[in-house]
Order: sequence, then C-alpha cells, then structure tokens
Amino acid sequence: MPNALTNNLHLPGAISRRDFLFRAGSGFGGLALSALMAGEAGGQQSTSIRRTSGSLVAAKPPQFAARAKSVIFLFMVGGPSHMETFDPKPSLDKMDGQPLPASFGTIKSQFINGGTPLLGSAWKFHKRGQSGIEISELLPNIAECADDLAVVRSCYSESFVHAPAMYQMVSGRTVTGHPSAGSWVTYGLGSVSENLPAYCVLPQPQGLPEGGAPMWDSGYLPAIYQGTVLRGGERPIFNLNVPEGMNRTEQRRLLDYLKEMNELTLTEDGTDLSARIAAYELAFRMQQHAPEAVDIRRETAETRSLYGLDDAHSNEFGTRCLLARRLVERGVRFVQLFSGGGPVSWQWDAHDNMVVNHEKMCAATDRPIAGLLKDLKRRGLLDETLVIWGSEFGRTPVSQNGKGRDHNPSGYSIWMAGGGIKGGTVYGATDEIGYRAVTDRVHARDIHATILHQLGIDHRKLTFLHNGRNERLTDFAGEVITGIIG
Repeated sequence: MPNALTNNLHLPGAISRRDFLFRAGSGFGGLALSALMAGEAGGQQSTSIRRTSGSLVAAKPPQFAARAKSVIFLFMVGGPSHMETFDPKPSLDKMDGQPLPASFGTIKSQFINGGTPLLGSAWKFHKRGQSGIEISELLPNIAECADDLAVVRSCYSESFVHAPAMYQMVSGRTVTGHPSAGSWVTYGLGSVSENLPAYCVLPQPQGLPEGGAPMWDSGYLPAIYQGTVLRGGERPIFNLNVPEGMNRTEQRRLLDYLKEMNELTLTEDGTDLSARIAAYELAFRMQQHAPEAVDIRRETAETRSLYGLDDAHSNEFGTRCLLARRLVERGVRFVQLFSGGGPVSWQWDAHDNMVVNHEKMCAATDRPIAGLLKDLKRRGLLDETLVIWGSEFGRTPVSQNGKGRDHNPSGYSIWMAGGGIKGGTVYGATDEIGYRAVTDRVHARDIHATILHQLGIDHRKLTFLHNGRNERLTDFAGEVITGIIG
C-alpha cells in the first residue's frame, strides 16, 4: 500500500512539509524554551508574551531602584514659543524689527522664506524662587513653582511639520507605527491598578492634535499597551453602566463564556486576542471602580479652586489636570494630557498673532498646571510622580506676518518636575536669539531615556523583537540627562 505521506510527491520516499513540521515540532519547542530561559536568566526584559491575558499588564519590578512610579506628560500642542515662556533673550528684544544677522545663517521653517525681521518678546522675564530661574510674566502661577522645575532650554528635533514632530516627541520617530512612550512604560512596568487602565490619555474637547491617535498607539507592542482615551466633563468614560436589561451576575457569566471561547482559539503568538480578553476584563472592573476615580465632585472647594475650576478660562483644562492627579493617585502609570487640539485657534500655533494666542493659551493652563504641582507636592505624590511640560517644537526668532512666529525645531524648551528631578535647575542653552540649541543639546531620545531612567528602566534593555530587530523607545541613541537628576 503506498505511503499516504509520499503519495502524489515527485520524489519517492520524500515527506511533505506538513509532516516535517509535525515531526520537528518538539525540537522547535525546545529551542524556544531554551531561548526564553536564557533571556530570563540574563535579567533582561523578556520580549515573550504569556498566554494568560492578565499577565500582559501585571505589575513588574523595575530594573533598578526607581525615583518615580508614574508620569504625567503635559503636551502643549502646536509649539509654544520658548522666547515667551522659559528662555529669555534680551539680545533678541534689543534687535526687535531688525534683519537677521548673516552670522546666524538661514532660518529653516515651514511657512517663511527668510527676509522677515526679528521679533522680540512682548513680555518681561523675572527671576523666580530661591533658584532665580527666569520665567515669563505670562506664567505667574507656574513661576511660583520655579524651585521644583528643571528647565531644559536646549531641545531640538528634526521636523518643522506638526504631525511628524509630534510623533518624534512621543515615540522617538517621525513616522507612525512605533509605540508611544506611554506604551513602552506600560510594557516595561505593567499596571499598578487592576481596576483602571495603566495608560490614560486626556485630549482637549475641541479636537485631537494633528498627530491623532498614533500619538498614544502601541505600535507593534500588544494592543493592551495603547492609551485609553478619557474625555473631559462629567462623563470622562462612556458606557460605565451595566447594559440595560442585564445585572452584574449575568454580565459576569457572559464575560466568562466569551473569555472561554476566545481562549479556545488563542495561539502562542495570539497577543492581540490576549489583549482583547484583558480589555474585556478591565472594562468589567472599571464599571465598579472608575466612576469614583473620575468623580471630581468629591474634591473640596479649595482644591477645585487651586486648579482654576472657578475660572471660565481655566475650568476645562483644570478639570483634566485634577483628573490626572486622581488617576496617578489610584495607580495609573502614565497620563498624557493635551493642551491644544482641533482648530488652530485652540492650539499654541501662533502664526498670526503671538500676543493674542499665548495670552489665551496661558490663561487656560497656567493656574491648573501650578495647581497640579502644588497639589501633588502637598499630598506627598510629587516625589514619585514625574511631571513633564513640552511640545513638538518651538518658534522662530524672526516674525511671521509681523506679529506671529513660525515653527522652529532647532531650539526650544521643556521642563520636568518631581520624580527625582533636581528642581531649581536650568540645563542647556540656545543661541542669543533663541534659534538653535548650542549648549548641552537634548533630543527627544534623551528625554525618553531620562523618563525611563527615573522609572527604574535602562532604555537600552527595554526591547521588543519586531521584524527581526530588537526595537526600543530610544532606537539607536539616547542619553540620560544626568544634569537635571537630583
């Protein structure tokens, strides 16, 4: 009787590909097991994903002693002007209205072609706190927290177009498809809370930033690590109630059955399905616990006033800042909070009129951000919460349309506070007109390396195997900004 395995094959005695894989399966399994054990023995971040859905987001220990447990990233959409906020330029003010000196070369930006005059700042800077950090009079409330801030005045990036520059600030790359910093943090450390998402995103109600959802996407990491969007107002999370006509016992039974059916088809590499199972379980628990977490009505009148909720200009952003504090207080690992989004009139993108734009945006954010820092500090949370203020780029020292400024990725400012950061510090510098970062230059990869370091992670060892390459947040570079660490 002819061998079924060799029937219809061109070569007598040959075996089929399917039979070869079947016979060799145990060998491949042994290789996979040995590789997994070797990775764990080496003490490096494992890139394998276990089948149990809950393990995907279970809390993991840091690689070394961490200074911070959570992160709040305050992203100012559109590019605030560093010359109007945290980087005083008296030489630029003196040259207001004059042509750009030839020694500075050509200004590279998106909408101006050169030849426009220099534009000085409309606001004065003053030394603040015991540290004497110079901060603009546009930000009187944040200025009260000067001794808690480490202002980095020497940031730079590669793109003067909003979306690519935003992607670089959150993922280290100018293209989509790579995980955001919040996703990497959640992948590396897991979730402290079993009842809330590890990574929450609070966009502005007027609309999303130009970069859109890729700014909090998990890229090639399992989907469970992507950011969960919470909305402003009284209902930050939709669908928290049990479905109509169903009680929690019935809902639990249905969810258990759904999980059982999903796990029947779960393969070893079925990380997307594992993420879906985990998401269903988290959503069920959130129906019980999230309503309390997002209910800011529980806060005292004094706390609500601290965040500016009693002012029409700052009420909305202040509500989200207060929500951010409540989230990290309850174990959320990473909060990404946006100021700006939707129409240009609700962004920091001051092309037409610097004064009108920045007065509006600072009125909305100054008091809430200061309130957040002060509230975290008095509750003992600032020491373990890393707060970051930044954007995708800065603005040009030359004017656009006489009163505005164009995009400038060559030099701009961010600041960090809390989480082991040395307050009252100024790091790096731009040139005398604020165009280029010239001293101790800092790239987005350095910012990311510093974030991970404060959380107890070596950015070089947090990797994920994708398309045959061990990917990481900082790609092939990145250095911890040691000059701002306390």
